[in-house]
Amino acid sequence: MLNNVLDFVPKIPVAEKIKQFTDWVTNSFSFLFDPLKKYFEDLMEYVADLLGAVPPVLVILIVAIIAFFISGKKFGLPAFSIVGLWFIYNQELWDHLISTFTLVLIASLLSVIIGIPIGILMSKSRTAEAMITPILDFMQTMPAFVYLIPAVAFFGIGMVPGVFASLIFATPPTVRFTNLGIRQVPKELIEASDAFGSTAVQKLFKVELPMARATIMAGINQTVMLALSMVVIASMIGAPGLGRNVLSALQRAQIGPGFVAGIGIVILAIIIDRFTQSMNKKHEQV
Repeated sequence: MLNNVLDFVPKIPVAEKIKQFTDWVTNSFSFLFDPLKKYFEDLMEYVADLLGAVPPVLVILIVAIIAFFISGKKFGLPAFSIVGLWFIYNQELWDHLISTFTLVLIASLLSVIIGIPIGILMSKSRTAEAMITPILDFMQTMPAFVYLIPAVAFFGIGMVPGVFASLIFATPPTVRFTNLGIRQVPKELIEASDAFGSTAVQKLFKVELPMARATIMAGINQTVMLALSMVVIASMIGAPGLGRNVLSALQRAQIGPGFVAGIGIVILAIIIDRFTQSMNKKHEQV
């Protein structure tokens, strides 16, 4: 009886409508998607070639020197960076590492450039916060693999759809933490800046953003890590890098090469995470 009641309502054609909408967007805005794909591919290939032209030994030394200073002149992070990057080079995965880092770098930069202004807008407007928060909830709860579908529909396969999917998946932490950090600025400081006649722009850049810097950097750290995880998943739609090695090993049941490529991803993730955390701690000390 209960099943008959449920079957009384016909199936809602959600999938069909979404397909129709996606086809309409793809056809209507192809004049925008095609140039974006071309220019972004050229940009990413240029960055990858530029980074790949630097000798690996020099890259390892530069990373170790930077790690030494941002970690407070401690040897733990530099030593790990040297050993980890040497291991990746030793396993002949250096070019794949450069491709992965290029995708993460571009996706993270775009996420931060888009996320911080949106977070500032949310912190200044309750209406904007009420409207944007459900969108962020949707973006963060949607399974990561689902983002590959519109990415392929709009941009085909390759590096650009990987960056597009990573951008959607990785932006919410920067938006949320920026909003949270600005809202947590003590009211006394806001009142003091108003008393001295600060304009809204002066108050934002000289009081609110500096005070919220630690929180915003924590959000950027999460964004970078999410971008890395999504770039690995994006290997399923042709994104280059270490993720492609893992996918190839999985398809061929090659445990050894897949494990080695996975270790390379872990090494890169740890180095990026420690770098962003150390930079945040350095700012807090300053």
